[in-house]
Amino acid sequence: MRKKKLGEILRERGLISADDLAKALEEQQRKVILLGEVLLERNLVSREDLVASIEEVTKVAFIDCRSAKVDPHALKLVPHDLAARYGVLPIALDGKKIVVAMAEPQNLQAIDELRFRTGKVVSPRLGFRMEIVASIERHYHGAVEPGKGSPEQESSPLENVDISHVQFISGSARQSSQEALLEIQAELKSKPTPAVRLVSAAIAAAVEKDASDIHIEPQTTGMAIRMRVDGILRELAQVPAEHQSTVISRLKILADMDIAERRKPQDGRIVVRVGSKNIDLRISTLPTHHGEKMVIRLLDPSAPRLRFHDLGMTASKCETLNRLIGRPQGMLLVTGPTGSGKTTTLYAALNQLRSPSVNIVTVEDPVEYMLEGINQVQVHTKAGLTFAQCLRSILRQDPNIIMVGEIRDAETAEIAMKASQTGHLVLTTVHTNDAIAAIARLVDLKIPSSLIASSVTAVMSQRLVRKLCSCRQKVAATPEYVAHLVAAGMDDSEKIMYVPGSCPACDHSGYRGRVIVSEILVFDEEMRHMIRTDTRPDQIRVIARGKGMRTMQEDALDRVKDGLTSLDEILRVITFEEFSGARCSKCSRELAEMFLFCPYCGTKRSSNVVSDPVPVHAGPGGDFS
Repeated sequence: MRKKKLGEILRERGLISADDLAKALEEQQRKVILLGEVLLERNLVSREDLVASIEEVTKVAFIDCRSAKVDPHALKLVPHDLAARYGVLPIALDGKKIVVAMAEPQNLQAIDELRFRTGKVVSPRLGFRMEIVASIERHYHGAVEPGKGSPEQESSPLENVDISHVQFISGSARQSSQEALLEIQAELKSKPTPAVRLVSAAIAAAVEKDASDIHIEPQTTGMAIRMRVDGILRELAQVPAEHQSTVISRLKILADMDIAERRKPQDGRIVVRVGSKNIDLRISTLPTHHGEKMVIRLLDPSAPRLRFHDLGMTASKCETLNRLIGRPQGMLLVTGPTGSGKTTTLYAALNQLRSPSVNIVTVEDPVEYMLEGINQVQVHTKAGLTFAQCLRSILRQDPNIIMVGEIRDAETAEIAMKASQTGHLVLTTVHTNDAIAAIARLVDLKIPSSLIASSVTAVMSQRLVRKLCSCRQKVAATPEYVAHLVAAGMDDSEKIMYVPGSCPACDHSGYRGRVIVSEILVFDEEMRHMIRTDTRPDQIRVIARGKGMRTMQEDALDRVKDGLTSLDEILRVITFEEFSGARCSKCSRELAEMFLFCPYCGTKRSSNVVSDPVPVHAGPGGDFS
């Protein structure tokens, strides 16, 4: 059953007219605020009726922040800047839980950040934003004055980070970069300046937490340093404004950038040694209203030396991929959004394929990892070295295996596909939501369906989800979880499910590390014939499902059943869409138009077909915005 929205519930209860609701929705779009706030401001619905309706939508209890009694101990656990940024008011401590009032209780990022900063399991309550903001200022006693840092800013968490094992290694030949490097190393050994300590401590902390990126963001009253751990941004420290330009300038000099140029984006790189590990830092700057924003990508040189099973893939998927890349020719497409681990998967394949007996050539933009035994080419568009131009040259280099970083245009796609037909194994990526959508993407690039059918061997779509820490907890299976199992045609007899816990090992976030969830569409003769004649995604999907293809959603739900991740995490990362075609009434699996019997359970189609859509998505917390 589809989850109702706030406006629908108010209309069903006769609490608001259709005209008033339409005007409120229009005003909400202009102001980009929650619908409930608009209704409250305009007195279109009484406070009591609005609270009752929102509680029904969100399934979260309401708390009146105007009169709520706030525990000072709970208040101390949440810094003022964090409370103000997310609109949360700490209310009370209940053992390992912290009760907070939130304007958006379905904001998983805010909940993750609160869990990380407090070390407690977050128990959200619903509150109105205006009342939460007023209560935050009242209970924090206006501690943060304009132009001054908060107490959390004055005692930065970075001050306690050990930086004695940090060493910078510049690859630049410029004299200024070498002098800056020597100066920083001398300061690190003696008495480091605030800027040097901040830079070194941020990098050391990020490496310790296995972060993928460091964000240095200028703000009105200072500078925020955040790091991305397991795909989620976490605030690391707030830095006074006087250190902002010094920190940015230090890093720009080391990365061989122009420190005088603040109006254009720049890119650079530097190597830093933290203990016995060398980390490659890719640095980019972007001019913003308050100054230059800098993002540092941390690349571990050992990452490309992984194998498929090291990425957390199931044994069956590892076996399938090993069989696919073991073929002498063909094309393997890996799809997914940015940050889904596509490049890491391709490097894992190259790591298994590299050998003195084969010639492997890659064309990338940029070359992220250096891997011994293969030839890597960097795209240089300004010099005319595009993906397509590189591919033409690579084909004259007697390659066995070609890796193309990304298919961005029709020319690159066509050359890569023709290469896969002439005795080469081609590995590449494309940005699509799922494996079947990759076919539609190639068709959109004007690639003939006959060329797609004869060139592509398989398409793999993947996402990265956070793994539950060992402190995970067992709870009773929720109706939402069971509904997803039923919609996917899976066993719905589950009585328990796993949720995040809280311990120092995972920084009280409940998650530690990430794992791949994926789906693989393998092309056989029937599939190739289908693509030549009909490239409609819904028909291809049903044929693939009939041949045993497991979707990414099913793979993700399996990981939830195994306790590897949580339902909230897969809902954050993966889209669960409604299927409106025919389904078997016994096992709820999709049925193609030509199927007379269900290929999964053998049930006859004639009188046992369900045509109504089965809801498979119900987001956490509901939608009243």
